[in-house]
Amino acid sequence: MGRRKQVLDSAVAALRSLGISAFGFEGDVRKQEDASSVVDSTFNKLGSLDILVNAAAGNFLVSAEDLSPNGFRTVMDIDSVGTFTMCHQALKYLKKGGPGRNSLTGGTIINISATLHYTAAWYQIHVSAAKAAVDAITRNLALEWGADHDIRVNGIAPGPIQGTPGLSKLAPEEINSKIREDMPLYRIGEKWDIAMAALYLASDAGKYVNGTTIIADGGMWLSSPRRLPKDAVKQLSRVVEKRSRNLPVGAPKSKL
Repeated sequence: MGRRKQVLDSAVAALRSLGISAFGFEGDVRKQEDASSVVDSTFNKLGSLDILVNAAAGNFLVSAEDLSPNGFRTVMDIDSVGTFTMCHQALKYLKKGGPGRNSLTGGTIINISATLHYTAAWYQIHVSAAKAAVDAITRNLALEWGADHDIRVNGIAPGPIQGTPGLSKLAPEEINSKIREDMPLYRIGEKWDIAMAALYLASDAGKYVNGTTIIADGGMWLSSPRRLPKDAVKQLSRVVEKRSRNLPVGAPKSKL
């Protein structure tokens, strides 16, 4: 599920090339009607819904004083409200005894989080707040829906991952070397690392894990030095914006 058809089509084609029966649905997690439509369409196409992964996110570098309330609200809507909206709409299919369920157990939910809020992060107050809310959603749903519906709810908190829009937007080549210096393992993660964490949580290997967020960042969250002075953020953001114009609605482009 995503807002951009071209990105969806590319992802679907890549999965189908591996022999996977994949479908893409356009939708915005901020809109309840889109969430409902996509969840129902998934069930109609596949006959069941067993795993929900909430990975939608909005992010950009900005100091707190330059961030507009609308920009803050937009990221909260995508990351935290969007996560809850998707969970809420998928509940009827994920819960024990729901439509299409062939077992006496419920499905599983994986929420993609971050480590920014474990301490504090420079120029990331909006995302830190949003991901803290995502972690709270994970724990509370694990408690309530685990007891009531036998649904396991867990999270993954990735560090910087090679080949992702997030890394190119938030840590372009200008500061990539500094990131590696700060990481205990001296390397940036791979998509495979996150995929394996998700596979563990979604499979029977993790069937007794509930309400936990797995940190997969090479230990980077243990140390968070200030890499850039405040004034440099504005210049860096201009460089990043040239590479990607897909900032969330309401992001203060004129102030970055």
